[in-house]
Order: sequence, then structure tokens, then C-alpha cells
Amino acid sequence: MRHPLISLLWASALAVAMLAVSGTANGAPADSKHELTVGVKVAPPFVIDDHGRYRGLAIDLWEEAAADHGWTFHYRPYDLDGLLDAVDDGEVDVGLGAITATAAREQRMDFSHILTSSGLSVAVRSDQTAGWLAVAQALVSPAFLKVIATLSGLLLAIGFGVWLVERRDNPEQFGCGARGVFSGFWWAMVTMTTVGYGDVAPRTVPGRLIGMAWMLTALIVVSFFTASITSALTVGQLSQRVRSADDLASLRVGSLTDGTSAAWLRSRQLDYRPFGQLDQALAALAGGQIDAVVYDAPLLRYDIAQHFAGRLQVLPLVLARQDYAFALPRQSPLRQDINTSLLRRINRGDWHERLRRYFGNAGAGR
Repeated sequence: MRHPLISLLWASALAVAMLAVSGTANGAPADSKHELTVGVKVAPPFVIDDHGRYRGLAIDLWEEAAADHGWTFHYRPYDLDGLLDAVDDGEVDVGLGAITATAAREQRMDFSHILTSSGLSVAVRSDQTAGWLAVAQALVSPAFLKVIATLSGLLLAIGFGVWLVERRDNPEQFGCGARGVFSGFWWAMVTMTTVGYGDVAPRTVPGRLIGMAWMLTALIVVSFFTASITSALTVGQLSQRVRSADDLASLRVGSLTDGTSAAWLRSRQLDYRPFGQLDQALAALAGGQIDAVVYDAPLLRYDIAQHFAGRLQVLPLVLARQDYAFALPRQSPLRQDINTSLLRRINRGDWHERLRRYFGNAGAGR
């Protein structure tokens, strides 16, 4: 009888051990006595380094989740690539920052519930900072010069036609040679602008018929010319110039060397100047060294509000959707508890006010 009893005891112990291992692998709560290592990548307003003390939206949400479940932890700083590698290797228990959940990263790690959604956007110099330099550049731009050349050619054609029919019967006003052709050009111009000095006017029937036709046509020409001039002048204003991703091809673009913005630019085969820090890229933009910065919209807005207010602006253009989340090692036992805490905060009535506090009036996706 002893052997069957001993075998039964061993089988029971083995079953309990297997259940314990299975529970841990499938997301059992972490031991609250174990101090967690939290990797952080400074990325305001998600993670802000306030003289050695971390704060920000991601920090607040993490610390509230840790308080909910009685976790102790310490922070460890990384750059973005280093943080993602640390999460992948299990060197840290959770990664915080402006971390976007992408298909490529999902193959390496897990993510928490989405904190908020936004997108890649474009920062440019504010229109009012362009000043006389932008106007001067617009006045010598190919678009503006093309409009001037087209109008001059049309005026010359009309003036030459009037001179041909007037030069014999009206030699006093439309004389021979270059002087007469210029008189025709002058008449066409003052007629188009409705000034009509009266010093030069056709007297023959064909000349007056040309004059009446030109008066009616000039109304359309003036409208087209005005619209073309306005369009040419606004070419110097990048906020009017960048309406889609395709417009970036003609600009000097800057972005950070790591992250999804650089990957997006490469996927579209768009050249860009790499920068190590967002402040460096925005300073180059403000100084006129580049024309635009492509990066995460929340980070652009925050940094511009802090350091470049009135000088730079973020365009209302979303190049690609961005979903921000905590990064976790695969099959992390923390994931379920973190998600419970996150959803509790996100579904509270003050969630949008919290987003406004960090992202400003532009807010975030949700």
C-alpha cells in the first residue's frame, strides 16, 4: 500500500507544480515584493525629465498602475533603440515613452492597451516668420516669372495687332517701327487695367473691334492674373504648400534618426536630414536650414509650445496613424493588470482633460 500512496503524493505535487508554472506563463500577477525595472525614453509629453525626476502622461499612468497593484520599481533611462532591445531581451519589465505599436515591433514584444492615438505630422515655419525674404523668393520663383511672361506675351500680341490695323490711318499715335509697336503695347496694358489715359486710342473700325474684344477679355485675364499672383506669393508659405505627403519631395526635410518617422520617410523614398534630438531638428527648421520636420504630432506640438512658440507651427496633416502604448516583454505577467489600470483611467470622465493638460487644445486621438 505504501508504493501506491507515495506515487499518488508525487503525482499530486507534480500537478501543483505544473499548475503554478502554467499560471505564471499565462499572466499571473507579478510578485509585489520584486522590484521592477522600468525602462524610459525621454519623449515629452509622454516622458519628461524634470531635473532628474520623471513625469509625463506615460509616467503618471504607470505610477498609478503600480500603486494599484503594490509594485515597487526603479527607472532606467535608454535611447529608443536601446529601450526596445531591452524590452525584447527581458532586461526591463516595461518600457515607457512615445512608443508606437507597430506590426514589426509586435513580432518582438507585447504592448499594453493603447494609451492614445495620433499620427506623424509636419512642422514648418510660421507664415509670419517668412517676412520679406519669402516674398522676395516668391517674386523670382519660376511660377511667378511664368505668369509675368505669359501676360507680357499676351499684351504684346494684342498691341501688335492694333498697331497693324492702325499704323496707316492713325500714324500720330501708332507710328512706324518699334515706337508704334510700343504704343500698341501701352494701349493694351492701360485698357486691361481700366486706367485708359486716352493718350493712345484706335480710330479705325478694325482697331475699335479689337479694342472691344480686348476689354471683355481683359476682365477674365485680370481675374486669372490676380489668382496666379496670389498663388505664386503663397508658394513661399509652406503651410499653404504642404497639403499631402507628395509635397514633401520638393522640400528639405528633417527627422530623427530612430523611430517610425524615419522608417516612414524611407518607405516613401523621401530624402531627409537626420538629427539626434528633436530640439536640434526644430532649431534647424527655425533657422532656415531645412523646410520641414516630420515627426510625431504630440511631440512636435509640445516642443514647439515650449521652445518655438510663434516661430514654428504643426500643420493639420496626418501622414500616418500612431498608436502609443507601454512596451512589454512577450507573455509578460504584468500585462493584464496594467491594462486593467489603464482602462480604468481612460474610461473616467477626466481623461480628456488629462490629455489636454499634456497635449494642449489640440489634444490627441482619444
